[in-house]
Amino acid sequence: MERLQKVIAQAGITSRRKAEQLIIEGKVKVNGKVVRELGVKVTPNKDEIEVEGVPIDREEPVYYLLYKPSGVISSVSDDKGRTVVTDFLEIEQRVFPVGRLDYDTSGAILLTNDGEFANVLMHPKYKVEKVYVAKVKGIPSREKLKELQNGIKLEDGMTAPAKVKMMSLDKKKNTAIIRIVIHEGRNRQVRRMFEAIDHPVIKLKREQYSFLTLKGLNPGDARQLKPIEVKHLKELAVTKPS
Repeated sequence: MERLQKVIAQAGITSRRKAEQLIIEGKVKVNGKVVRELGVKVTPNKDEIEVEGVPIDREEPVYYLLYKPSGVISSVSDDKGRTVVTDFLEIEQRVFPVGRLDYDTSGAILLTNDGEFANVLMHPKYKVEKVYVAKVKGIPSREKLKELQNGIKLEDGMTAPAKVKMMSLDKKKNTAIIRIVIHEGRNRQVRRMFEAIDHPVIKLKREQYSFLTLKGLNPGDARQLKPIEVKHLKELAVTKPS
């Protein structure tokens, strides 16, 4: 027997955290009865489980890397009819993004139907690095970049130390290209970090998710991860607690 939220996550419906929320909200039924307790255990092949009225079926786990274009929502649907990340994958499985990239940010994002995998990668206690390249307004001083490196105070607390490198600068246009590596996943974090040092982001791209790069992909392209890549990601997350 397994915990209900784990079974829902493994079925590819959503992450375990979101599954817990759905249970608390009374949107999950087991054998026709609403369940609101998180500790309930079920037998996946015997118990009938419904999420928001839809019976769940276990799918084979799939894992994709998408080069998200700018102007795309990191979600499975949008009530305003805007393009979402799942629109770029023509597959049978119901996948969802691992974390999110801002609407205006392009770059590497993972999509999967493996809720356990997604939950581990997004958990704050694991240090999965993400590499961003930002074009910013103005040319930050060494002191300003040092602030980012050491951790900077945002409205939701101090950021963890970051790796920061000036890639290039354009004195005529008064802009700079900065490479920044973080392992946190707060909302609009990189943009807020640069705003905090008075150098707002003009353009932002996530070039790398852990060891996965965008090599060979154009905006809107996706590729399925190799089994060895999935294995390596799981090992990285589990073996690097903070």
